[in-house]
This record gives sequence, structure tokens and C-alpha cells, in this order.
Amino acid sequence: MKDLTALNNCNICPRNCGINRNSAKVGFCKSGAKVKVAKAYGHMWEEPCVSGTNGSGTVFFSNCNLRCVFCQNHDISQSDIGKEVSIERLSEILLEQQAKGYHNINLVNPTHYIPQIILALDKAKENGLNIPVVYNSNGYENVESIKALKGYIDVYIPDLKYFSDKYAIKYSSAPNYFTIASKVIEEMVDQVGIPIFNDEEIMIRGVIIRHLMLPGLLFDSKKIVDYIYKTFGDSVYLSLMNQYTPMFKASEYDEINKPLNPSHYDSLIDYCIDLGFKNAFIQESGSNSTIYVPDFNLQGI
Repeated sequence: MKDLTALNNCNICPRNCGINRNSAKVGFCKSGAKVKVAKAYGHMWEEPCVSGTNGSGTVFFSNCNLRCVFCQNHDISQSDIGKEVSIERLSEILLEQQAKGYHNINLVNPTHYIPQIILALDKAKENGLNIPVVYNSNGYENVESIKALKGYIDVYIPDLKYFSDKYAIKYSSAPNYFTIASKVIEEMVDQVGIPIFNDEEIMIRGVIIRHLMLPGLLFDSKKIVDYIYKTFGDSVYLSLMNQYTPMFKASEYDEINKPLNPSHYDSLIDYCIDLGFKNAFIQESGSNSTIYVPDFNLQGI
């Protein structure tokens, strides 16, 4: 993907829309040939080994190939908020984040812009980009697209949202989510290997798998962590998240239109300990608040 010809018949993600994004058409993700970005700033609320003390140089991309009914970033993922930028400008944004002293470049929801991101990273590296690049995604991707990122990405942070297809389809319109995401994560781990940290305890290589626990889905969450530990053991980090807040269209689904039961989250933590997890992040109570949702005001764009 050293050019934008992949957009002529777009099969970058599992939607395999096959549309020509270079001719101003858009598919499921609503994205054309130009990159749309909503914010670039120092994010302090990622995992400690990502945000550290200086922050993570985060670039939030607009639009998405999922339709999560509870998405906290729905303003940009599903409402098309953002600004179109050239590849040249995107490369400049990456360098500007580095110049501000952040620990890394953090690409959030980048899947549908992989060809453009590769070109922007090439330009940025030619001009001095040398800090780790983090790929922070929803996990619903094509393995071949992730293979194209080999050598460009140092740290992968994929979601692993669902085990059951029933919930993946109902809440994210993502058929075969677990089958697809698990293969993608295996490719990510193959690429970057075991976690490596620098002297500041910032991860400079490795994989962190995020799982956001949803109300009423304790059994599904257990199946997810079973898979992660049995497949990867301590060669990845697990980030177990309790920050679910009913937002966007969650009010249309009574069973998830409520906060997560704290006892269910504690039960899942205990389950992970019993399995043998050593490399895991957990969240304190109070993380389920809208105050952690960024203001997508085009800062840094």
C-alpha cells in the first residue's frame, strides 16, 4: 500500500465494499480518498505505559467501519465531524506531536485510512519522526491490511469487543467479529513480539489488547479473556476496562442502558487472576464518566 490504488476497489476492512474511494464514492465507513481528522493532542488517559508523564501524541481519525450503538466518540465515528487534510499535512501533524515531547504517536481509529497513513508515515520519517507509533483500533480489520503496516507500527492496541456474534451484530453491526479480530490480533503479535519498555516504563514495542466490559455480558467477557490467555499468555498485555457509559443510541437497548455492575467487573478481575494473568491493566471506579470523552474541536489540525 505504497500508494492510493487500494482505494480504487476498497477492501481495506472486512466490509469489502469494493467501491472506488478515489472517485468521491464512499462505502460503509463513509470515508473517501482524503483523510479526515478531528483532533491531535497529548492524551493523558491511555494505559500508563502509553500516556506516561508527558502524554501520548494522539490523532483522532473521523468515521469508522463499525456502528457501535454505545460509542463514546460517536460525534466523529458516526456523525462525520472532522476536517479533511492532505497526506502532507497529516505527516506534519505527526511531527508536531513529536515536537511537543509526547512519548509516542497514537493513531486512534485508523483502519479505513491505512494507505494514506503509510504514505504520511513515510514522509514524516523522512523528516525526522523517530518516536514509537501506536495503532489504536477496534480490531475489525483485514489481516492483509495489517500485514501492510509491518515496520510502521511499534505498538498495537486493538479492541477485542465480543466473543458471541449475537452481540457483535446487535451492538456494532459487525458479523464474524471475533473470528476476524482474533486473527488480526495474532498477526499483530507476530509482527511486534513480546512487550518491550524503555527506561521511562513506556511501551516501545508490543501489544495491549483492550476489552470493554458491557452490562450483562460477564459470560461473554470470560470467553474473551479465556482466549487471550490461552493464546498469548504473558506475551501481551490485557487492558480490562470498566468505563462503559451509556451514550449515543444505548438508550434504545434497555439491557445496556445502564452503568456496568461493579461486582461483575470485580468478578472478571478475579477470573483473570485465577487464569494466571500477570500482565494486565484494570480501571478504578469512577472511570465511567463523560469527562474523559475528548472535545473534538479540531485542535492541532
